[in-house]
Amino acid sequence: MNNYKNILLINFGGIGDEILFMPVLQILKKTYPQAKITLCLEGRSKSFISLTNLIDNFFCVDIKTKNKYIEMLKLYFKALFGHYDLVISSGASPLISLLLFFTGIKTRVGYKTSNISKKLLTHAVKLNKNQYASKMYFDLVKPITNGEFELPQINLDNVERNTNVVVIHPGVSKISVSKDIIKIFGAQVWAELIKKLVLKNKSVILCGGPDDEEVITQIKTELNGIDLSNFTDMYGKTKNMLDFAKILKKAGVLICSDSAPMHIGVATDTKTIAIFGPTDEKKLLPESEKFISITNNSDCRPCLWEKRQTTCEELKCLNFNLDKIIERV
Repeated sequence: MNNYKNILLINFGGIGDEILFMPVLQILKKTYPQAKITLCLEGRSKSFISLTNLIDNFFCVDIKTKNKYIEMLKLYFKALFGHYDLVISSGASPLISLLLFFTGIKTRVGYKTSNISKKLLTHAVKLNKNQYASKMYFDLVKPITNGEFELPQINLDNVERNTNVVVIHPGVSKISVSKDIIKIFGAQVWAELIKKLVLKNKSVILCGGPDDEEVITQIKTELNGIDLSNFTDMYGKTKNMLDFAKILKKAGVLICSDSAPMHIGVATDTKTIAIFGPTDEKKLLPESEKFISITNNSDCRPCLWEKRQTTCEELKCLNFNLDKIIERV
């Protein structure tokens, strides 16, 4: 086995994608503890860096902008002059394989998605999307490591959990909404869920990121006039994802949508109840009694990504019996 000293990882996507990619970081740091690890990611996901101490350096490349070819050149020159001896890319585009080949990096690992990638990568790995996405990423390091897969881990100090605390995070993505992708129900339903939890004497904490401002405001409006002595509004009081992770580490349960907070719940080993509408829970949650997917009986789900690129207008998959969610809590 080679003793790699300078490793470049390329993983584009949202914060959730970066958290799902964490097992790659974890096994590389265990296998090559002296290696310097650099992560190339999108600018929208750079707050991920606060969640891990496994990265020595990072840079952002925004390939989904109008200037994507300029951004690809930026990636090329960063890789060319970075003196890396190993590069691992999760990109499926043959263009990435071509770009990496011309950087001269000796060991190039990626998915075998075309004849180009098969010829230009030193390790072309079969892309298996029909599994938990974190394991799909982990397949990339199997040719160069001998370690076993472990779930994503955000290392925080051990604290005593309060099993009566339930954290609510709506997890609305403005980027998704702008693309006609709706993955979670609205504010009125979230407010009703909070009311039911408070009536069950649960201590509820409401969290959210910048994208959640509108829905959080609507939720709090719906809660007006209700005795909420067991309710805490933490919106705007967390500075970053790490602050949110620290809240989860002390809580008993997280209820959220299919979103980045769900993956943080997994990575902090918090009991997570994730509400799934059009997306496939089998690819986004690990098999565990601690990580629970809530779906309804719509015969048309899951449909998003495999069958369609936007959600339908009916959204039958987002009709839920809230009492069933309460039961799982």
